[in-house]
Amino acid sequence: MDQKLTTIGFDADDTLWHNERFFQLTQTHFAELLADHAGRDHLLERLLAAEKRNIRHYGYGIKGFTLSMIETAIEVTEDRVPASVIRQLIEAGQDMLAHPIELLPHAREAIETVAATHRVVLITKGDLIDQERKLAQSGLGELFDAVEIVSEKSPETYHAIFGQYDKGPTSAMMVGNSMRSDVVAPIKAGCWGVYVPHGLVWEIEQAETPADNPRYRELQDLGELAGLVRALS
Repeated sequence: MDQKLTTIGFDADDTLWHNERFFQLTQTHFAELLADHAGRDHLLERLLAAEKRNIRHYGYGIKGFTLSMIETAIEVTEDRVPASVIRQLIEAGQDMLAHPIELLPHAREAIETVAATHRVVLITKGDLIDQERKLAQSGLGELFDAVEIVSEKSPETYHAIFGQYDKGPTSAMMVGNSMRSDVVAPIKAGCWGVYVPHGLVWEIEQAETPADNPRYRELQDLGELAGLVRALS
């Protein structure tokens, strides 16, 4: 392949299908269950702190989120949280794991279009079983040349993945909604980083926009991706 750009990486959650809104709905339910013990803002602040602490233990995803909710409930009630509340938190996590996939606008069309001329790779982080389930339900799996489910999206991760192809990271692009994981990290690895905003962003995934970096691009939605790929190829 003699194109400047040869490989396109896609994020999954909140880039190809809805995800964060289910976390936020469950957080609302969590705050309601514990309303007698603390205010909503305080509860969500404590929950976020627990999530940050627990990433190194549980990784990303619904299972770690559920365990963080339970841990926070135990902490704010000083070990007095009713078993019925623990049960409801577990059920909330199970409901999230069973929720059907809802594709975002232009997702399938964007992948199909660029896959006709470029290698396409799904790069997502989180629980292996859950991410495999979501990909299978999405109906998009057959469109990808490769699927990478990783524990963290660091510059080293992108360098290792894209290093398998052609000229490595310099001939690759990563497309996603997380400024930290899908844009800043791949740019540091030498890739193009393409930001596709999503209305809901987990606080941990926020980062300063690398607006002055020549390899940074921003799209309104995935419907604009094919034009950008053509321009850079």
